[in-house]
Amino acid sequence: MFAFFKRKDAEVLSHWYAPVANFRTSSHDFYAEIEKELAVRQVPGLEMSRIEFAEGGLLSAKRVYLRMLRERLVFDICAAPFGTAYFFSLRFAELPVIIKPWELLVFLGGLFVFLMLFVKASGLFLGPVLLLVTLGFCGWLMRNAIALGLSDLDASLIKTPVIGPLYEVFLRKKTYYRQDTRLMYLSTVDAVVREKVEEVTAAKGVKLVRINEHSPVLRDLYKPTLLRAEDKGGVR
Repeated sequence: MFAFFKRKDAEVLSHWYAPVANFRTSSHDFYAEIEKELAVRQVPGLEMSRIEFAEGGLLSAKRVYLRMLRERLVFDICAAPFGTAYFFSLRFAELPVIIKPWELLVFLGGLFVFLMLFVKASGLFLGPVLLLVTLGFCGWLMRNAIALGLSDLDASLIKTPVIGPLYEVFLRKKTYYRQDTRLMYLSTVDAVVREKVEEVTAAKGVKLVRINEHSPVLRDLYKPTLLRAEDKGGVR
């Protein structure tokens, strides 16, 4: 449990790049084509944005990447010149769940405030009981958000400060459906980027020779998970 309080870097699960000799294209147009294609495919919960990473140290030039984010699974796509050559790269990473100490303190402080309100409204004995019942119902609702068809609630909870990390660590179920949709997201974005790389190079009469890949073990993304009998067969 204490591991969730430690700051961790995003874990790169796979990475590939395609070098192209004597080639030039517009990274802006390339990113726009990917955004357009993924918008057509209507990937659920996908957020797309342009972000800047420093090429080196603090004062170095910035390089624009296209970022795809769904839950905590992120793709960072780069298209950039390298001398007279050009390269395309795609990194797939998982952002870590981190429970910050101040978030836990805020959560406990909020519980105390609600306890005082319930005690004031219902008395010293009934107040805590009603609070426990309310917390139990909220926990049940969060744990079964997907099964109840509340996918928007699930997505919102993940992004909510304070509650989000606690929800993911303690209440969010790991199910076959969640594993399958993660893999669908991985394969869809990967396939679209590869397709667009081949298209943009072929349009300028360049045949893509190779794509170099580095794929560490996917670990928790597709690790067999023991599910209870009531979890099997249903969409969670």
